[in-house]
Amino acid sequence: MGTWLFFAVIIAGLIYLVAIYNRLVSLRNRFRNAFAQIDVQLQRRHDLIPNLVSTAKAYLDHERDTLTRVTEARNQAEGARRDAAERPDDGAAVDRLGRAESILSGSLSRLLAVSENYPELKADRAMADLMEELAATENRIGFARQAFNDAVMRYNTYREQFPHNAVSGFFGPFKEAALLDIEDPEARRAVHVAF
Repeated sequence: MGTWLFFAVIIAGLIYLVAIYNRLVSLRNRFRNAFAQIDVQLQRRHDLIPNLVSTAKAYLDHERDTLTRVTEARNQAEGARRDAAERPDDGAAVDRLGRAESILSGSLSRLLAVSENYPELKADRAMADLMEELAATENRIGFARQAFNDAVMRYNTYREQFPHNAVSGFFGPFKEAALLDIEDPEARRAVHVAF
């Protein structure tokens, strides 16, 4: 009787370890999939920017520096996106992506602020369509980023709980995942209210 109980405890323990391992794999795959959704939206954003810059170029002769900064920021963000897409569980790559996207957001904000000074550019139908597409894409990025960060939070929380942390440490490939933080310079700006 004692031998059967011993083997039953060992088998139950092994089943429990397998269940923890499988849950870690499942949660890791979910946050990787959530990152893939962000990647699609960031690619869409990056594809819109050259069209936006080329449309604005015709009107913004004196603002070449702004257009150059947007293009450079887009190229850096695209490189960071590709790097993070290859390794979404690499916290450093996700952090670099967040910083690059923040810089790009700031450059786009400056471009939009400059474009406000050119009524003919604001009236251009192609520019208006691109701005509408960009705004919709920004919303999709926000939703995808929230889903990714939620999936990362669930993964990290499960990974850090006892006894899951022992399993994740022993079986190796379950590193801490990083949240994607894209700082919006407009969100930090103080609201101006005039009476």
